[in-house]
Amino acid sequence: MKTEFLTLLTHLRHLLDWLPGLMSSVLMLCAAGLVAEMFSRFITKLILRIPGSRRGAFVRSFTLAMQRPARIMLVLLFVGTALPVSGLPADIMQDTAHALVVLFVLMLGYAALVATRILSDAYFNRINGKDDKDDILLRTHMTQVRVLRRTTDLLIGLVTVGASLMTFEPVRQYGLSLFASAGAASLVVGLAARPLLTNLFAGVQIAMTQPIRMEDLIIINGDWAWVEEITSTYVVLRVWDWRRHIVPISYFLENPFQNWTHNSAALIGVVFIHVDFQAPMDRIRERLREIVHSAPLWDGKEFAVQVADCNAHVMTIRVIASARSAMQSWDLRCEIREQIIAFLRDECPEALPRDRLTHVGSMSGLDVMEGPGVLSPPVSRPPPGAYTGPRSGMSGGGMAPTDGGQGHG
Repeated sequence: MKTEFLTLLTHLRHLLDWLPGLMSSVLMLCAAGLVAEMFSRFITKLILRIPGSRRGAFVRSFTLAMQRPARIMLVLLFVGTALPVSGLPADIMQDTAHALVVLFVLMLGYAALVATRILSDAYFNRINGKDDKDDILLRTHMTQVRVLRRTTDLLIGLVTVGASLMTFEPVRQYGLSLFASAGAASLVVGLAARPLLTNLFAGVQIAMTQPIRMEDLIIINGDWAWVEEITSTYVVLRVWDWRRHIVPISYFLENPFQNWTHNSAALIGVVFIHVDFQAPMDRIRERLREIVHSAPLWDGKEFAVQVADCNAHVMTIRVIASARSAMQSWDLRCEIREQIIAFLRDECPEALPRDRLTHVGSMSGLDVMEGPGVLSPPVSRPPPGAYTGPRSGMSGGGMAPTDGGQGHG
C-alpha cells in the first residue's frame, strides 16, 4: 500500500511540473494530508457503526474523543511518508522532517492523555451509578483512580516533552553530558526536586494505603473538612462554611489527623446536660428515650443516658446516640438539646441549674458579717441565743429578729 501511495504522489508531482518547484512540492504534501484526512473520516464512520448498548457505546464515545489526535497523527504520518518524493531541497526537507517528528511525538503524548482521561471517566461513571454514595469501596476506587490519573498525566507530560526535546541535537548532547556526570547531576537535581518528588511519591502511597479518600470527613486545625480533591502534590479540603484548606499531600503521611469516615461514616454523638440535684432522672431518662427513638436521624443502634459527673453545683447527664454520618450526628445532637431544654423548662423547672447561697453563723455567736460598715444598710438580727435551730439560707444577708428588737451592729 505504501508503494502504491508513493507512486500516486509521484504521478501527481509530475502533473504539477508546470508550477514552480516549491509550490508543486507543497501542493503534493497537502494532497497527502488530504488523503490521510479522508481515510481517517472513512475509518471513523465505520467504527461509529458498531452496534451495542454498552461496549459498542463505549467504543463509539472513545472513537469520538480520540478522532482529533488520531487524525492529526495520521496526517503527519502520511505527509512524512510523502516527504522523500516531494522534491523539496535537502535543507528544507530535513527541517520539515524534524518538525513533523516533534509534532508527532507531542500529538502522541496528547493522545495518551486523552485516552487516560476517557478510561478514567468511564470508570467513574460506572462506579458512580451505585446507590450507596457512602460506600467505602466506592470512595476508595475514586481516590485511587484520581491520584493515579494525575500521576500518569504528569509522567506522560514529562516523557513527551523530554522525548520531543531530545530530537534536537544540542539538547541530546547536553543530556549525554549530564548522563556522563550522573553523580553530581543526580545530587543537584535530587536536592532541587526534593519537595516535588516527596509529594509525588506521597500521592502514590496515599492512593495505595488509603489514609484519606475522596469525601472523607477529617479534622484539621480544629475544623471539620471534607476531602474535595486529591492531586499529585496537594489536597483540597472543603470546610463546612465553604472555606478551602490547601494542604501538601505529604502532610497526611507525616502528621497525625482524625478521619471520621475511614472505615464507616456512622458516628456516636454525645450530648451533655447540666441539671440540678433535684432533677427527676426517671422522667428525664424517659423523655430522652422518646426524643431519640422518634428522631429520623437516629440509626437505631446506640443510645444511653447516664449521670456522668457532678460537682458542688450541678450534676452532668451524658446522652449518647448514633447516626449514619457526621452531619446527621450533629443535627441529631442539636435536636436532642432543643427538645430536652424545652421539656426541662416547661415540665421540670426544678431540674434547671441554680446557685445556692447559705450564711452560717460562727460557733462563738459573733457573726462574721457583723461590725460597723460590713453590711449596708444595717439589718435586724436576733440577740445571741435567741434562735437555737439551724440557720437556713437567707436572701437579704440576715435573719428577721424573733423579739422585734434591733440586732447588734
